[in-house]
Amino acid sequence: MANSKLTIAALRERIARGALSHEALIEQVLEAAAQPSAQHVFTRLYADAARAAARHADAAHKAGVQLGPLAGLPVSIKDLYDVAGETTMAGSAVCAGEPPAVRDAVAVSRLRMQGAAIVGKTNMTEFAFSGVGINPHHGTPRNPADAETPRIPGGSSSGAAVSVALGLAVAGLGSDTGGSIRIPAALCGLVGFKSTQSRVPRTGAFELARSLDTVCAMARSVEDCLTVDAAIADAPLAVRRRPLQGLRLAVPATLMFDAIEPKVARAFERAVHALSKAGAQVVDITLAELAEIATVNAPGGFSPVEASAVHRERFAARRDGFDARVAARIALGTEVRAADYIAMQDRRRDWIGRVEHALEGFDALICPTVPIVAPSVAALAEDAAFFQANGLLLRNTFAINLLDGCAFSLPCHAPGELPVGLMLSSVRGDDARLAAAALAVEAALQFG
Repeated sequence: MANSKLTIAALRERIARGALSHEALIEQVLEAAAQPSAQHVFTRLYADAARAAARHADAAHKAGVQLGPLAGLPVSIKDLYDVAGETTMAGSAVCAGEPPAVRDAVAVSRLRMQGAAIVGKTNMTEFAFSGVGINPHHGTPRNPADAETPRIPGGSSSGAAVSVALGLAVAGLGSDTGGSIRIPAALCGLVGFKSTQSRVPRTGAFELARSLDTVCAMARSVEDCLTVDAAIADAPLAVRRRPLQGLRLAVPATLMFDAIEPKVARAFERAVHALSKAGAQVVDITLAELAEIATVNAPGGFSPVEASAVHRERFAARRDGFDARVAARIALGTEVRAADYIAMQDRRRDWIGRVEHALEGFDALICPTVPIVAPSVAALAEDAAFFQANGLLLRNTFAINLLDGCAFSLPCHAPGELPVGLMLSSVRGDDARLAAAALAVEAALQFG
């Protein structure tokens, strides 16, 4: 799969000089999707539709038509997006038999309009409700970063990440409620972009928590993430490239480095050294507001409370059919009173304002995307270990969802190391400026 492990620009160059066709690329992808390494990555393949999109792109290219960057290239979509005529399962078993979608989700429709060859729906944590990526109904995609030990891919966009990491897609459309794009991107060595929530319509995306859900994607580079964002967002970002020199990057002392594994600490320290050497101003700050997250998100938490509303009837009728670990989290939200939920919203608004004020004057906040490397699947067999790992995986990324901010996860590990992500974050609406910073930071983090 050497071809589709290239960036979008590199693939476009190969196609332009006649070294590759869209149809040949899709055939390579479909053949690889049938291999044991791709087990549990897809819940459904769209082989015929992907071939048709590729043939259309080849015909247009042959006729001299200038193609968009995604035309004829393989893209995967998470199992929580509506596709017309299909029941949206969202990684579950209990949705079987529910009415099929009448139309494609907005993001899926926009990818089709760009000519993307949608190769399939990808596996995920049931109802997008964990950062681990384990699914008892459809199996768990294996993290390709370790050939010896089966490790978690991260979640909830587990199959999306593995589809990109294996070269089965140039980009994986996922979602991010508490880190579901950035966590698997970090654990699988990819780039993930969580945009400001309002950038992309959520119509046709199965809800987890409407206050936090974000439609976004992961890919092999910042540029590729921006290409997908331009295709699915209401308007593309106007990104003005800028040098790394002079960027002010804040490193928070509060919360984000608690319980950090030595492998992650070393990778992050090496990254900070590289950024400083290249001219970035790296500033340590306290950002004490991060210590308030548990209080702001209590009682119950936004995700459990809002998910309990989404699944109220389904949960009452078919709770035994849910993943028990997902059911336990949904149940947390069922007892929260309306007054408490409104108070949570009020606290969040106040907290966002104070954090935005604290970050004024900085181009980005930087920290590890997650404080641990991918654990083995076996290590999380018991509930206690699972929930401990899930909490650590979600902790840093969730802070940016609570902020309604934007963030990139960029690989910062050296070759031969398990993947580690560096999270580059900013406040809501600052996506274009953050993207410019991410392009500069990405260039400095090439340790190969």
